[in-house]
Amino acid sequence: MRTPITPCPACRTKNRVPADARGTPRCASCKAALPWIVEATDTDWTAVVERAPMPVVVDFWAEWCGPCRMVGPILEELATEYAGRLKLAKVDVDASPGLSRRFEVQGIPALAVFDHGRLVSRQVGAAGADHLRRWIDEALAQSGHPTNKEHA
Repeated sequence: MRTPITPCPACRTKNRVPADARGTPRCASCKAALPWIVEATDTDWTAVVERAPMPVVVDFWAEWCGPCRMVGPILEELATEYAGRLKLAKVDVDASPGLSRRFEVQGIPALAVFDHGRLVSRQVGAAGADHLRRWIDEALAQSGHPTNKEHA
């Protein structure tokens, strides 16, 4: 499992944010909440998603999928917007066929929200930022977590 380098949105300090860390990632310099964007695979799913201390938006995608490449940057922007409140895990369906079968992914991009390993919400297909923000807020509200509106 590799540890990605995440620049702080507040001060641009580069931080290492492990995929399976406990707690909420914070900047080593200014202590601002960091976006938590990781890759998840068949082998590390439990550590990365099921044991996450916060809700996880999972993006089932593939490199060859045009709509997936459109949704990916939107999800990364939303992960920054929701820093400290959710984790974004990207699952390459070609590299992790076991997860694709387990969650019956038949079309991509397929998105899901998990809270402590429990599936909260699913969505298939590309969507814009406003739609995805509403979908995430609804999933967070169902799980009892603060939504974007509650932090505005």
